[in-house]
Amino acid sequence: MSPGISLHDIGLGYAGKPLFTQLNAHFRGKCWHSILGRSGVGKSSLLQSIAGLLSGTALSGHINASDGQPLQGRVAWMGQRDALLPWLTVRQNVLLGARLRKQVSVPDQARAKAMLERVGLGGMAQSMPEHLSGGQRQRVALARTLMEDKPVVLMDEPFSALDAITRLQLQDLASTLLHGKTVLLITHDPLEALRLSGQVWVMTERPVVLKMMFAIDTPAPRALDDARILSWQGQLLAYLQKDQETPAP
Repeated sequence: MSPGISLHDIGLGYAGKPLFTQLNAHFRGKCWHSILGRSGVGKSSLLQSIAGLLSGTALSGHINASDGQPLQGRVAWMGQRDALLPWLTVRQNVLLGARLRKQVSVPDQARAKAMLERVGLGGMAQSMPEHLSGGQRQRVALARTLMEDKPVVLMDEPFSALDAITRLQLQDLASTLLHGKTVLLITHDPLEALRLSGQVWVMTERPVVLKMMFAIDTPAPRALDDARILSWQGQLLAYLQKDQETPAP
């Protein structure tokens, strides 16, 4: 089961300086959520807080799963950088989590093969990362994320460094393969958010708040020429521009 995630009065600071305080939101389970906002507002830090990846920071408040169970051990991470280890083959990179936890089993090997086939790289299992394109490297990263089979997936701009066509292909692939999981996606692209997510959020400054802008009930990924999506894209861009132009108090 992929639980929802609730934020209760979340505060985060670095070196005694607050980044945000009293942040509240509920992310519905089994749903994609996109979070947009200006650079530096704290989107990535929020995601890292949920993942339990931050150290040397002051974190307050509560982050709860809707099923009452701890999130620890149930979260997978996919970032902008693919983080492939250059001395390992594609297959070995996909198996990295299993290799770190225990000796790789025969079922692990079979699952890795299946995951690579699902992302279209079944014939490249023995290739080295240096021989892969940017899109292929992100496909390996997606296969590694799928290999973990966690109910919650946190994605920090995983497609932003790709060319437009490859980005669309990876968006559609991730949408299909991560269907039914609770996904939180950080993005600067309103169209990406609207194509992939059931709920679209904006993180604004002064004060920092999370505001749900759109709840979309049609299946994802959505068509690029969907009239509603294009209209909402314009609204999102206008809202983000207004927030960016608002002077600090």
